[in-house]
Parts: sequence; C-alpha cells; structure tokens
Amino acid sequence: MSAADEMLDIVDENDRVIGQSPRGEAYARGLRHRCVFVQARDSAGRIFVHRRTAEKLVFPSLYDMFVGGVVGAGESYDEAALREAEEELGVTGLPRPSHLFTFLYDDGAGLSWWSAVYEVRCASPVSPQVEEVAWHGFLADDEVERRLGEWEWAPDGLAAYERLKAHGTAPTGIDKVDT
Repeated sequence: MSAADEMLDIVDENDRVIGQSPRGEAYARGLRHRCVFVQARDSAGRIFVHRRTAEKLVFPSLYDMFVGGVVGAGESYDEAALREAEEELGVTGLPRPSHLFTFLYDDGAGLSWWSAVYEVRCASPVSPQVEEVAWHGFLADDEVERRLGEWEWAPDGLAAYERLKAHGTAPTGIDKVDT
C-alpha cells in the first residue's frame, strides 16, 4: 500500500471524526485530518532536524524540526506519535512521547489538519527512514534559530515550532496548553 492509499479519519473544525478517506484524496480535496509532530531531543538536549525527501506527498525537500505524520484511521494521537517517532528515527523502545498541546493548522489554500505536538528524548543512535529523511542532524536550539532564516522549512512544522516557542521551551518540558 502506498502512502497515498493510507486511510485517514476526516475531522471537523472541532476535531470530531466525520468520515474516512485515503490520504491522497484527503490532500487533493483539502479534507481536514489529524497529524502528530514530535520534537525529538538527544541526551544532550539537541533537536533532531531533518530534510524531507523529494518523494514526500506534502512539503517535499523542506527542512523540519519535528518527526511525525498523519494519524491513521482509528488511531489515537498518542499511538501515532510513538509509531511515527520510532519509524522516522529508526529506533525502537522510545519512551511514550509527552503531549504538549494541539492546534489547528490551516494554510488557507486547502491544507488543514489538527496537529498534536509532542516531545520525546531519544538516547539511542538514530537510523532515519530513507524514504522519509534525506538528511538529518541533532542541532542545538541556537543553531536551529540561526537556520530559520537560511533554510526552507515545512510550514506546518514551522507553525508548530513557533507555537512551542511561544509557550516556552525547555529540554525537560513545557506547560501543556491546548489552543
């Protein structure tokens, strides 16, 4: 099954399930669905940053400071956060990511999804999924800030990052706020 065929729950403006659709159709028709964003930090507190592959359905070849992806039909945000983090980082046995907040991402041009933001510590060496990650590194917070104006970032990840900064970032966690 291709990524475009993966079934997603379609949700309304209040994040209630109103139907299901294949991912490719959801993107093509601008159907609102659910995604997870997991900020992974290594034991030194550096953020996992990567460049998405050119084959990605959405935001190909752009940089991101989160791992994550769509929440499958019938899957919880928490289940998706752990699954996506382990898949994209290429590790097993991660601690369950901590939910920080949820927000509605809407680019005003047809891309809209409820976005649950998480954080997790990854002490293991990573082996990122080659289908998802073209380049990766663990960067200190100040290095990420410097790169914001230099690299082209996935707009949904950038929106999540800006909200995360607004709530305060600390390697040990932030206040959990739902907006």
